[in-house]
Amino acid sequence: LLKVLSRIASILQSPRAPPLIFRPSKGPVQNYLKENGQGCGFEHLPPTIEMWADQLMALKDLHRSLRKLSLELLPWSTTDPQDKRESIRVEDLQLIVDAILEELENKEKNSQTLSLQTLSAIVSHFQKLFDVNSLNGVYPRMNEVYIKLGEMTNAMRNLHELLELDSSAPPTVVVDTVGKLCDIINKNMTEQVQQLLGTQDIHSIINKLEEHECFFPPFQALIQDLLCLLEISNVDDILPAVQNLK
Repeated sequence: LLKVLSRIASILQSPRAPPLIFRPSKGPVQNYLKENGQGCGFEHLPPTIEMWADQLMALKDLHRSLRKLSLELLPWSTTDPQDKRESIRVEDLQLIVDAILEELENKEKNSQTLSLQTLSAIVSHFQKLFDVNSLNGVYPRMNEVYIKLGEMTNAMRNLHELLELDSSAPPTVVVDTVGKLCDIINKNMTEQVQQLLGTQDIHSIINKLEEHECFFPPFQALIQDLLCLLEISNVDDILPAVQNLK
């Protein structure tokens, strides 16, 4: 027992020992140690040793968790033979953490490089799509595209409302609806012309228009001559002026 206590005392009194691990005590143990030339107490040592044991077990659990994390982030790394060891050191955990941090730093650097490459590719693609010859012209063309897009969006929204279409209707549906309205309008105009000219045959309509084209130029010339001869400017004054000449 004396050898064990002496060994413990030498460990506790070493510079590496925790400062609060050694406390003088009173009682039978202290008297026993004094009689045998020892001047330190160990009655608080069992709880401390139990705490250390718990920490060592927790250290193993922490090591196991870090190894799982390392396998997720570094799947190409080989299994650490230290996993099979009974004792786990803090240095082992530090090595795993350093490897993970180094990998994360490398990934961050690579992601920044990829982002710059992607940005350059996007700018080049924009220049090709919108025929921009220089980088200085990218921002003005972006503004122009944004303004045109806003105008088109407002126009489509207004057409959806006017045509009573659902807001989710694609542009093709809007175009088809406008085309149908144009067909209806053209059909109504044709019917009105037919009613005005008194015929339902397109050839008869053409003949009527040709007759009017032959009639109106001479008639217009006659009216102009009468206006000049009677020295008047209004067509409605022709008949009163002719009556006054009788």
